[in-house]
Amino acid sequence: QVQLVESGGGLVQPGGSLKLSCAASGVIFSSYVMGWYRQAPGKQRELVALITTTTGTNYADSVKGRFTISRDNAKSTVYLQMNSLQPEDTALYYCNAKRGFHDFWGQGTQVTVSS
Repeated sequence: QVQLVESGGGLVQPGGSLKLSCAASGVIFSSYVMGWYRQAPGKQRELVALITTTTGTNYADSVKGRFTISRDNAKSTVYLQMNSLQPEDTALYYCNAKRGFHDFWGQGTQVTVSS
């Protein structure tokens, strides 16, 4: 059974930082492209960042230079370091694992940026 469990969300002031983690089980983690997506109220889910099996990365323009995605295959975990957070970063953040037709999602972790 595949499980993706996100953690690390919370309430932070503008300009602050958070680090999200997503622990995977039930998959050969190193063979999956891992991604972070987010969905704000009333908006569609959007890609934030992804990391390939060879650690290539891709970021949404809105987070470039502020967020960093990384993976630890030994721990089957993907991370999202978020710096210089802004109120518009407030959303439910989801972890995703993708390989071919296999596409798995976590339950999400809430990030709220507010003073």
